[in-house]
Amino acid sequence: MIVLVLLGAVALAVGGCACVVWAERGGPRWARAVAAVTLAAGEQVRRSRKKRRRGLNGTSSGDD
Repeated sequence: MIVLVLLGAVALAVGGCACVVWAERGGPRWARAVAAVTLAAGEQVRRSRKKRRRGLNGTSSGDD
């Protein structure tokens, strides 16, 4: 069961990346929407990792 969930997550990630590439080349509107969601999710992950790292170090640099 866990393998199916992981395979689904990988398929969504690969599909999102493919839509980002397709949208850059002028794909259809739905591909651009999927690309925007994929890029926004990636930005959220990046920000949460940055916040978590700051919490572990105990300092904040404020260079956002």
